[in-house]
Amino acid sequence: MATLAYYRVSSSDQSIASQRQALGGPFDHEFSDEGVSGAIMAKDRPGFGKLLGFIRKGDNLHIYAIDRLGRDALDVQATVRRLIEDGVTIHVHGLGTIGRGVGELIVAVLAQVADMERQRIRERCANGRATAKAYLEATGKTHNNKLSMGRPKRKDGKEVAAWRKLNSATLEQTCQQFSISRATASRYWAEFREQV
Repeated sequence: MATLAYYRVSSSDQSIASQRQALGGPFDHEFSDEGVSGAIMAKDRPGFGKLLGFIRKGDNLHIYAIDRLGRDALDVQATVRRLIEDGVTIHVHGLGTIGRGVGELIVAVLAQVADMERQRIRERCANGRATAKAYLEATGKTHNNKLSMGRPKRKDGKEVAAWRKLNSATLEQTCQQFSISRATASRYWAEFREQV
């Protein structure tokens, strides 16, 4: 009988350290997926896949939050059901031990709530993009007073194209002059060469 822990964070700039600290330990074995999107099914994640191949009947699995166990409510429920049927005891930080019956019901509700929250976040992001686009089309700036929806442009494309034409410069010379990439210089040239 082993005591295991599983951690997951979505982006490479996040760390599993806070989850590890919250769970305490010590653990016989730890598995993790760092920089792995929550949109990927649990069984398809490299770290979780290794855990599934390793875990045995009678083992105890500790996780920080129920949403670490799946992509959506259905995946979480299927993962929990599989682990319970394999004789694994699941401990969720702040929630306790998940078992058959009431434990599975609680998991179903919590997974559904987490799924709804992810959907609300997607909707808020989509609404924010739509608002920004509408403001940009109407006023030339987004609702946050930015000049574009994406990253701010490092240089004025028209200025770059005008300099290149005036100096009969190559693409490489233009890149060096403005400290921009070849792709950016090419894009500015294609967009503005007719206007300069």
